[in-house]
Amino acid sequence: MRTIQGVGVSAGIAIGTVRVLAAADHAVERRVIDDPQAEMDRFRAARDMAVAQLKQLRDNVAAEFGENKAELFDAHRLMLQDPDYAGCVEGLIAQDKVNAEFAVKSVAEQFAAMFAAMDSSTMQARAADVEDVSRRVMNVLQGKRDSTAQDGSIQGDAVQNGTVQNGIAQNGESHIIFAQDLAPSETAQLDRAKVLGLVTAKGSANSHTAILARTMGLPAITGIGDAFDPTDDGHVAVIDGASGAVFVDPDEATLTECQRRKAEAEEHLSLLRKLKGKPTETKSGQRVHLYANISRPSDVAAVLANDAEGIGLFRSEFLYLEREDWPTEEFQFDAYRQVAQEMGDRPVIIRTLDIGADKQVGYFNLDHEDNPALGYRAIRICLTRPEIFKVQLRALLRASTYGNIAIMLPMITSVQEVRDAKRILEEAKSELRGEHTDFNESIQIGVMIETPASVIMADELAAEVDFFSIGTNDLTQYTLACDRQTPSLERFADPHSPAVLRMIQMTIEAAHRHGIWCGICGELGADLSLTDTFLCLGIDELSVSPTSVLPLRNVIRNH
Repeated sequence: MRTIQGVGVSAGIAIGTVRVLAAADHAVERRVIDDPQAEMDRFRAARDMAVAQLKQLRDNVAAEFGENKAELFDAHRLMLQDPDYAGCVEGLIAQDKVNAEFAVKSVAEQFAAMFAAMDSSTMQARAADVEDVSRRVMNVLQGKRDSTAQDGSIQGDAVQNGTVQNGIAQNGESHIIFAQDLAPSETAQLDRAKVLGLVTAKGSANSHTAILARTMGLPAITGIGDAFDPTDDGHVAVIDGASGAVFVDPDEATLTECQRRKAEAEEHLSLLRKLKGKPTETKSGQRVHLYANISRPSDVAAVLANDAEGIGLFRSEFLYLEREDWPTEEFQFDAYRQVAQEMGDRPVIIRTLDIGADKQVGYFNLDHEDNPALGYRAIRICLTRPEIFKVQLRALLRASTYGNIAIMLPMITSVQEVRDAKRILEEAKSELRGEHTDFNESIQIGVMIETPASVIMADELAAEVDFFSIGTNDLTQYTLACDRQTPSLERFADPHSPAVLRMIQMTIEAAHRHGIWCGICGELGADLSLTDTFLCLGIDELSVSPTSVLPLRNVIRNH
């Protein structure tokens, strides 16, 4: 038995035979061409073909996994259609008289290096994206078969090594895929009926590939580095996507133990399905509202499928991030109304735009900041540019007649900010009354508690609003002075820190002193190791990703 330690990025245990995917050959020869215009036309035709392929891939992913998971490939299409990208490729062809393949590869390397050098992990992830879309264009130019084949088969050169051992899987059946790396488009195209799990030498937990693996329910491990060995093809392996452990040719004891754990996990999943429709209540009768977080109207399907009792955080900034110009009042109204109608009587808490920091939008024309996490963002933009804020508030108010909508303000640090926001809200209400437009006059207003200042001022803030929701991601960042976008600080940014937990306790106590409810909508809400702690602190609501709802309900009902 050979044991390899990687980074677990998608939980689950897979047992099966290894299929090694050899790295594709992306060698490109530089050629001098005589007709730059004809070569630019050739590039444009290849780019258009690649865009069409991505549209097909996007539709396939949307049909199987939902619209929100397919939006990555909308972003890929926009990359290919970006004038800067195309202009660089065509400029290189025109100036250096090189072939289109070489120009695309050169520009891809240039853009990828630029993204990789940025401080933001979000921008760093785009390096893999630009390489992925550029490879697609090069494949078209070189006449290679589309890697997003419609038959669901795994594309690429695989090392085959005869009959599978121990009868765990036969030839033509499912395999555990080992690869140097997998592009997002390659991962999305894997047939789940033929793939048991993924192991890659490169990659990270936040990569699009890792996110897709979690969406597909595939155990996945990245970062095994030099332990990647093509001769493992055909050997039996066990992978644990939670711990990151890989066992090649497992001994009998390891295999038996992993089979037992896998069976237990499957039984647990079956039990969780039985929790749908059950109240989220402890054995002693303590009731907790269990909501879900979403980013887009299309996410509501997952909220309902996982039996969440409401939406505790609708990240409205995605309505801004995914556009090239300002979203109109009508556009926003339609989005909020759709969510409210689909949720019926269930609460829908919509956070006002949280632009800034790691969420940058070009048309906002924000100045460069050395430390954007502490800069011009969220409520600060809304209060200093009320013309933007009021458009959103009007849309929210109009949509409030179609369901149970509440408004939540992010990044609050003072009582004055809340009062200023409420003043603009009252202006929006007055305008709508003058237009004889209906809205919910008693719409609830809440604030996110995500700064130490808001915790310290919680008693005063509670007198101004209807509820608190603790954003633990930023609260951890600001309490511990650790930039959450900096990987090297991960060991210091401990969300279980007593300082963070004390902040949460102080917030809950202040809310209850003033008769309002308090929830958690950050990642910590789904941390099952802290659920008992939150219950003991008297938390009223937890809002988590849709897939975390039932596991969390199980823990609460057994408390």
